[in-house]
Amino acid sequence: MYKITCYHADDRVEDLIGRRYSMLLVMVRFGIPLGVGDRTIGEVCQENGVDVSTFLAVVNLLSDEENFQLRPEQISLPTLIHYLQSSHQFFLGYRLPQLRERLAQALVKAQPEERMTDLVLSYFDEYVEEVHRHMDYEDHQVFTYVEHLLNGEAADPQYNIGIFSSRHDHVEEKLVELKDIILKYLAIPSHNELNSVLVDMFTCSVDLADHNLIEDHLFVPVIRYHEKRRSSYGN
Repeated sequence: MYKITCYHADDRVEDLIGRRYSMLLVMVRFGIPLGVGDRTIGEVCQENGVDVSTFLAVVNLLSDEENFQLRPEQISLPTLIHYLQSSHQFFLGYRLPQLRERLAQALVKAQPEERMTDLVLSYFDEYVEEVHRHMDYEDHQVFTYVEHLLNGEAADPQYNIGIFSSRHDHVEEKLVELKDIILKYLAIPSHNELNSVLVDMFTCSVDLADHNLIEDHLFVPVIRYHEKRRSSYGN
């Protein structure tokens, strides 16, 4: 079957979601509700005040990273930042707390050694704290810097997007490690609820990896483009 890897404004939203269900999360983070009918990507974006070029950049990067071609001058940074902030709120306010609750319930039913239960939950809590630090830094330091940059306001001369990029770690890796620890060392009979949580861990780690992909290959290059423009104007 032919695989569509590049979407355009006249493609139907239904086809986009049908080929990759995770695009539902992309829609939510852009503030696009369900009930799209047979409308196109361009129509739905226009109806909801979403910059269509930025929306297409995100879905095309996630669909085919290898062949993705970025045109930074077409990206709306306010729209992209709103998307990233919405993603942060989703992970910190909903996805990770829900995953923690389900993991704790599954461990109670699976009845492993108490020491192992404490170890797994402690590891998860430390991981969530790390994600909080990661995303809080972006929300307060990085996005504030970008807002000053776009407004032509004075920013910290010692800071640029390269500093963020060099320190940008992949927060999904420790969640994968925790999943592997449970698979390898939690010696209990097969348990449907715990298996379901492991699947959720996998999908959450993939979602986090996609989030980092957008920051590394879309957000950072676009900021570099604007930094160069401002530098050339200054000269």
